[in-house]
Amino acid sequence: MKENLVKLMNRENLSRYEINQMANAMFNGELTDSQLSAILVALAMKGETVDEMAGIVDVVRDKALHIPTTVTTAMDNCGTGGDLSFSFNVSTTAAFVLAAGGVKMAKHGNRSISSKSGSADVLEALGINLYHTPDELADIFDKTGLIFLFAQHVHPNMRYVMPVRRELEVRTVLNLIGPFTNPVNLDTQLLGTSRPDLLTTTAEVLKSLGRRRAVVVSGPNNMDEASLDGVNRYALLDETGEITVHEFDHASLGMPRVTLQEIRGGEGKENAAILKSVLNNEQSPFLEVTVLNAGLGFFSNGCVDSISEGVAKARDVIASGSARAKLVDMQEVK
Repeated sequence: MKENLVKLMNRENLSRYEINQMANAMFNGELTDSQLSAILVALAMKGETVDEMAGIVDVVRDKALHIPTTVTTAMDNCGTGGDLSFSFNVSTTAAFVLAAGGVKMAKHGNRSISSKSGSADVLEALGINLYHTPDELADIFDKTGLIFLFAQHVHPNMRYVMPVRRELEVRTVLNLIGPFTNPVNLDTQLLGTSRPDLLTTTAEVLKSLGRRRAVVVSGPNNMDEASLDGVNRYALLDETGEITVHEFDHASLGMPRVTLQEIRGGEGKENAAILKSVLNNEQSPFLEVTVLNAGLGFFSNGCVDSISEGVAKARDVIASGSARAKLVDMQEVK
């Protein structure tokens, strides 16, 4: 461990095997808080490589709960968090729309780290059970096409690193790898990142992990969601394995401008009320941003050919009431 830490401090990259060894020590609880902090800070200062991120993900997924699902086309739309935007739970709300639109959604998420309400917080406020067994999760997914995977539940070994992650209060590789660690084998993915400088690198990690198609998006002001308040940049990993970078804004999609202030959320109960209002098709800035991100999700999945088509599909799904019905289905699963 010491030898690899010295390499990181000297800004030398580690191989996938070397970072596997280090990550095993991290997630087996074999390191002191000081050692773990040193690794995370050294990685952040050097800059994480594709092999380093993928190597840590290998270990996290190996130690996660195994979900024995028969679904082979699963998708996730989890973001990195840490953007300090304090927006409502955009990706969680969009997950209901995507699932209602026919996408098999294995939604990965956690409690709040840098906002007032994380995915798990709002789902609890909605009365959705976060602690199903792996067999129960597989059965729910096979029947409904939607499951919620609470990171602290499906990744029990994360308990060894979470105290240090919270105390550091800065973005580290643990923020970056969260969306990669879904225990379900994903076919496609929409990944929001607060690091626009890592769009291509993040897409390369997804490629190395076997995603068939994916979009990595960073909104204006480093939001880890697509926004209607400026230029969004995204990297597209297409079915040929090519990665290209693109941009869009609200005007290019014929959508209204929505400022960050207009989509700020609150605690779990407040965000649950916002989520229900969106799925009830109540006109608001929250609805517009959900439609945008669900539309981008449909495009990421490849079931539409453009973001504009995805936005139109998202509007239709919400207006039909099927997204609201999907919420009711999940609330009834105990």
